[in-house]
Amino acid sequence: MPRSPMNRREFVKKSAVTGAAVAVAGGVAAGPAQAAGEKSGHRPRTWSFSILGTTDLHSHVFDWDYYRDAPYTDKAGNSVGVARVATLVKRQREAKGEGRVLLVDAGDIIQGTSLAYYFARVDPITDGVKHPMAVAMNHMRYDAAALGNHEFNYGIDVLRKFESQCRFPLLGANALDAKTLRPAFPPYTVKRIRVPGAPDIKVGILGLTNPGIALWDKDNVSGKMVFPGLVEQARKYVPRLRALGCDVVFLTDHSGLDGSSSYGDELPYVENASNLVAEQVPGIDAILVGHTHVEVPSYTVKNEQSGQDVLLSEPYCWGYRLSVFDFELELHHGRWRVTGKTAQTLNPDTVEEDPEIKRLLEADHELVVKYVNTPVGTCTADLSAAESCWKDVPIMDFIHKVQMDTVKAGLSPADAALPLISVAAPFSRTADIPQGSVTIKDIAGLYIYDNTLYGKKLTGAQLKDYLEYAAKYYHQVPAGTKVDTATLTNANSFWDYMYDTAAGVDYEIDIAQAEGSRIKNLTYDGAPVADDQVFVVAVNNYRANGGSGYPHIASADIAYSSTNEIRQLMIDYVTAKKALDPAGFADVNWRLTQAGTPVF
Repeated sequence: MPRSPMNRREFVKKSAVTGAAVAVAGGVAAGPAQAAGEKSGHRPRTWSFSILGTTDLHSHVFDWDYYRDAPYTDKAGNSVGVARVATLVKRQREAKGEGRVLLVDAGDIIQGTSLAYYFARVDPITDGVKHPMAVAMNHMRYDAAALGNHEFNYGIDVLRKFESQCRFPLLGANALDAKTLRPAFPPYTVKRIRVPGAPDIKVGILGLTNPGIALWDKDNVSGKMVFPGLVEQARKYVPRLRALGCDVVFLTDHSGLDGSSSYGDELPYVENASNLVAEQVPGIDAILVGHTHVEVPSYTVKNEQSGQDVLLSEPYCWGYRLSVFDFELELHHGRWRVTGKTAQTLNPDTVEEDPEIKRLLEADHELVVKYVNTPVGTCTADLSAAESCWKDVPIMDFIHKVQMDTVKAGLSPADAALPLISVAAPFSRTADIPQGSVTIKDIAGLYIYDNTLYGKKLTGAQLKDYLEYAAKYYHQVPAGTKVDTATLTNANSFWDYMYDTAAGVDYEIDIAQAEGSRIKNLTYDGAPVADDQVFVVAVNNYRANGGSGYPHIASADIAYSSTNEIRQLMIDYVTAKKALDPAGFADVNWRLTQAGTPVF
């Protein structure tokens, strides 16, 4: 599932300018050290270099929307894809010098588009089948990348195959082997910036991933890997990098910078901890931030122990932006020290896609385009998700129908006697299943995540708590006040993907009431839901394992589980039925009210 929200605050913009090299991965030399200097007219006393950063690329190679089968567009006019970013990187290297530019990523690389799904499930990567992101990033000469939480969505085996195809290390200082508690991936790499006539500048790059993996991908990592906190592991490795003689210590964190956690107290480690790392761990010069899908050109945090400023930047997601960290250094007694640093983000929307990436990956792209345009059936009416965040619409009932049918077929006789309901979130307001021919892309555009399916048991009282938690999604709108859908939801902090609706029970959400007192008239089969009544709840694995911090569900008893993706179950449903008819599943069972009066 997606990133957790980051509090909207005003970040101070700063300008930026200028890095490259030989690697040491996890403390073990990965290549020969470069010469300490070259003969020149004079010994340089100052030097500059840059670290360029991307994050949350989510397998966006080209500026293309596979769900629409068209060039990508959004209201802000952003472009997507590493192919455009590659052109910016090339220009930075040309302007500053090949040996003065490093390129780093902050994670979430191999999941997120139909292209990602195709090379994980349809035609999985092997020794002979290369992942397009590995091909693109190798061509761009990345120096390192942090592991993102979505790297684990397809299982550790797929991740290891991707890792083997990368000519740069995947870093994860807090991704540990569950049995040995030793790093399962390199914690860091050390790069050398060659300075003619002077010692090399040693740049230590430490990678940290998100502790939430233990919840969100529990099925893939439980018993295999554990994920302690970012602060805890940074405290261990930053001093080690300094002891290795690193002149600059740079972190790439798949973690936001507002100190929040979408999973509440389900884990003892903070989800969005980059600011805490900067504040609490001395010895860090700068941090490339990821996970939260926001643009933070430049943000400074003062370390509480050393008093030194730590520079942070987050380049949005999907290749929308490129962060540029510029470092100025002076040579003192044979050692380099940082005297200045700035950061900014660059927008690739005015440059062309890199022609070599197009040459290398156009055939892969066309394979995916053909795949997503495969017809699977027909639909008797147009089904739109445009109003799914405030109305019970048929397109959401399609998800509920597939989830309930699948769980019902897999229940034991004892659990099959219990009432069955479903919960699901409106992932995309732009999703639309057209009347007429239905293709894979139409369904993939509705269910954009690679979630699998669970059946979990909740009591009536727990179900009410669950729905009250979901109802936090709405702002309080007093009775008699006009409801404006543009401002109705808390979507800047409680995102659409966090908002679950339910099917199989009837209920009202009274938005005139305060949080915690909004669920009214909760009934099952026409009768009020009793506190001790037990339900089987069809729910995706992300939510079932604690994603978004819903109460009760993570610790609830399991009645059903499957490794089949819900998206594929929906595709299979249409393929088997041949025709998708909302008359067979559409049911308005929840609505918004104000003091009992329906809003819509």
